[in-house]
Formats: sequence, structure tokens, C-alpha cells
Amino acid sequence: MSKRISIFGYGVTTKPLAKHIKNAVFYDDRCKEPYGGVDGSFVRPASEFDPDFSDLEITSPGIPPSNPLIQRAKHLISEYDYFKDVMNLKIWISGTNGKTTTTQMLQHLLEDKGSLAGGNIGTALAELNQKSPIWILETSSFTMHYTNQAKPNIYLLLPLSPDHISWHGSQEAYIADKLKPLGMMRSTDKAIIPAIFKDVATKAELITYKDEADLAEIFGINRERVAFNGAFLMDALLAMAVDKLLFGRVDYAKMNSFVLDPHRQEELKDSKSRLWVNDTKATNIDATLAALKRYENSYIHLILGGDDKGVDLHELFEYLKEKRLTIYAIGSNRERLIKLSREYGIEYVSCKNLVTAITEISIVLQKEEIALLSPAASSLDEFSSYAERGDIFKKFVRKI
Repeated sequence: MSKRISIFGYGVTTKPLAKHIKNAVFYDDRCKEPYGGVDGSFVRPASEFDPDFSDLEITSPGIPPSNPLIQRAKHLISEYDYFKDVMNLKIWISGTNGKTTTTQMLQHLLEDKGSLAGGNIGTALAELNQKSPIWILETSSFTMHYTNQAKPNIYLLLPLSPDHISWHGSQEAYIADKLKPLGMMRSTDKAIIPAIFKDVATKAELITYKDEADLAEIFGINRERVAFNGAFLMDALLAMAVDKLLFGRVDYAKMNSFVLDPHRQEELKDSKSRLWVNDTKATNIDATLAALKRYENSYIHLILGGDDKGVDLHELFEYLKEKRLTIYAIGSNRERLIKLSREYGIEYVSCKNLVTAITEISIVLQKEEIALLSPAASSLDEFSSYAERGDIFKKFVRKI
């Protein structure tokens, strides 16, 4: 008798599972009436899920543990667990910031070896070719929370900072999920992780690093020959480290030919040749700190704000109080940012929205100064995505 498989969430990650699961049944919170889905599947309201008529449940990683579907499930697994028996080399890449760029950089380096990139970005696991010798997977803390069987052969972990606190319940729980794969790895597996976690329990071979200089020294990479700086230098070094581990290569030319995605420390000039930086993808404190450190030698007009997901912002303001800058507060946490600016004695401007902030900065911005959109918050309070926020920023800067 075939297993009765229930799939939670009918979205980008889960829909492709219907190609692998005959008569797949999806339960989705947005569904009001049952209807036919892709590849012969069925979509039903979440309220219709009955755990007594389900032998296996696969969840979309974004569904939080508090959701009734998760609470009622008896045989819950992740999509990673479902594809755990695919016989290839699996590289998981995680961290608070930089995991997308590191994944893309590593795919750029290993594409000649037949690798495929997916996971959180681009391609769902259900759509990846299982004959590919290498899967490079950007892996979120959400996915790892629900994964209890699958493991990577190589695990890259970038530095961690507060993020997704409301989803995980605490910073400790967030970190625990990021470290979770290490507990399932074997002695033949390798993990490159921040030195702060050097005592984590694992059978994997651990390679720990403190910073970019440490990574470069450990793997014999001349960082002066790597054409990336700021936050992207660590991403590049980690990608190059895996290439060296697997194939003994340090290919500076190939690495330097990689083209960064927009929206991370993306520089543009207005009609007066003044520098504006679109760092809209900085949706948390650590990403914003990385951008600030890159431009710390200049006076910064910093646009902050959005949905900060309840994260404690004092760490950010402890850093900001020593810097030459003005904060332009926008978004749903604007009043919170203003209160903190007053508390730390930092100059600020309260702005109705992003366009208002751009207008205010344009009035005072000097040629040797930097206008930086690095919000340290999600965009979803006012925009459909961080990309829309960045596109609007660029559109109005180009009009100046």
C-alpha cells in the first residue's frame, strides 16, 4: 500500500514535489475551497488536514512551528529529508548574511564539475537533476528546524547574528537550528564554521575561522588577489575554500569574473556625481554593520527602518554612536529608531517614507559623503520585497 503523503503549503518550494509524489495532496492556509493542482495533485484548505489519514507530512520551510498544521502533524519531515537518499555530494551553505552570494559564487566555481545550485534560492530540490554529482544548497534555519534525517557532506556556516527571532522563539533556538546539521554529520564530512562554535558536538572534521584573514591563511589564498571587499570578501573566500578542499584549485580569475547580484552594496551616482549605495538586502543588523564598516571613513547619511521582527537594536546603536552619520528613520519601526537615536545622542531625521528620506538626503549630501540605504529590517511593512524597496531607491536617485 502506497504512503498517504500530505504536503503543507502550496508554493514555490513545495509545488514541484507533485512531480515525484503521485496524487499529492497539498494543505494550504490560503485555500478556501478544494481544487486541482499541478501534475495531478489536489489542493485543500489547511483545516481539512486529518493526521489520522496521513502517513507522511512534508512542510514548506516558511511555515512556523506555531501553525496548526505543524502542531497536528505526526510524521513531519522537510523536503531535504525527502531527498536524503539522492547519491551525490551535498554542500549546505547557511548563516545570517551572505549565504545567497556564497552559494552563487561556489556554483560559479564548480559549474565545470557539473554542480547545481538550489535550496533557498533559484531551484527547489524537487526540480534539481538527481544525476548531478554536486548539489550546492542555500539552507535556511527554517529548513534545518524541520530536517532530522538529511545531512550535508560539506557544511559552510557564515557568522551568525540576531535574526528570525519571532519565528524561532529566541536567539538561542535560532543558533541551535543553524548548528543542528553538525550533530548528524559523519567523520568523513567537513564543516567550515566560525571559531565561536569550535566546541560544538560533531563527528565531522571541523575547520574554524575567526575572520577573512584567518580563512585566507588556513586555505592558502592571497586575499589581495581577490577582487571583492566588504562583506563579499568572506563569501568569496568560503567559496574558494570549498573549491580547494574538493579539487585543489585556487582560481582567482574565475572567482573575480563572478558578477554580484543587485541590491547588496550596489553603488550608483546621481547627476551631481554623489555616491548613493543600495544595500536594501541588509534586512538585519549584521548586514547593515558590514555595509557601515565598508564606508566608515566617510560621513554617512543612513536610511534605516522597516519591520525589524522584534530584534534588539542596541548592538547596532552602540556601533552607530561612535560614527559620523545621520539616521533617516523610515518604516514601521520609525518611532523606535527615533527613540534609540535620542537615547544614544545620534543625529536623526524622521521621514514619512523612503522617497522622503531620499529627498531629505539630496538637500544636504556632499560629494565626499555617502548616502546609504541599509535598513537593518525587512521590507514587507511597506514593500512587496527588498528588491522593490531597492528598485524604488534607485529610480528616485536617478531622477536627482
